[in-house]
Amino acid sequence: MNENDVNLISYRPDIRVLDATVRDGGLVNNFAFTDDFVRSLYHANIAAGVDYMEFGYKASKTIFKREDFGPWKFCDEEDIRRIVGDNDSPLKIAVMADVGRTDYKTDILPKKDSVIDLVRVATYIHQIPTAIEMIEDAKEKGYEVSVNIMAVSKVNDEDLNNGLRLLGQSSADVIYLVDSFGAFYPEQIRRLADRYLEVAEKTGKKVGIHAHNNQQLAFANTIEVVQKASYFDATVCGMGRGAGNCFMESLLGFLKNPKYNLAPIMYFVEHHMLALKEECEKNGTVWGYDIPYLLTGIMNSHPSSAIKFLKENRTDYVKFANELLDNFQG
Repeated sequence: MNENDVNLISYRPDIRVLDATVRDGGLVNNFAFTDDFVRSLYHANIAAGVDYMEFGYKASKTIFKREDFGPWKFCDEEDIRRIVGDNDSPLKIAVMADVGRTDYKTDILPKKDSVIDLVRVATYIHQIPTAIEMIEDAKEKGYEVSVNIMAVSKVNDEDLNNGLRLLGQSSADVIYLVDSFGAFYPEQIRRLADRYLEVAEKTGKKVGIHAHNNQQLAFANTIEVVQKASYFDATVCGMGRGAGNCFMESLLGFLKNPKYNLAPIMYFVEHHMLALKEECEKNGTVWGYDIPYLLTGIMNSHPSSAIKFLKENRTDYVKFANELLDNFQG
């Protein structure tokens, strides 16, 4: 379908939706999801027609202690198979591997020995040479591979262009535009997507988007590139670190592809997410839009300071804004 033919009552059959609830949401609760929760989400995604489910990270056990996290920080093969068996379904399984925080040569098995389908390499701009090594390793092992350039709102144009060029020459299948700090507005996302797409079209790759909701724009930024990107990340109830992500409910409700079905996700929210959100709030591990996240988004700052602000039960927003401004001005 020509992009000029896409409108609000049509659909692009090449779009792929990825559920990142367990991975990005795991940053909220240290990946302490029950097997019942993860298994129920797995079946909800299958019923909803979601294309990929990201189970978590392939984190290094030499850097992170097992006892400090739930199993989805590490995504060992036996843990995933405990949920999905041999995954006799159309849903594909994804994991994320952070550059510098994963023992990818040993912990990412050959594809023939794994139920995982997609390895998502996450990198900062200065780590791209190592990211390419990880991409090639995963590709040689038989996986689909995507790459997320994180904190791109902090990257200057020259470095971004050079990074995109290098990734375009790699074996990655998808290059993700990531709004790590929720700092971008739709018109900025649209222009950035054009730059990503220019590289992708020349090198036979697809473009994806992963948005954060600091300024309540994750959904708007995501659908802004519905004519350009092919891979769209979302989380149920927007669950993710800080302000969270694009709501899966909003995205599936927007996409008109008849393969997607919103009802199973709404059922999952009713029977699992409401209880989880209540439990997290009791433990002080909340997510979702709030004024401190709005301010870090406006200031193009990491959400860690806003997370700390909320944990301290502060409400002195003006003082916090001035603290961010002092840091912003250096």
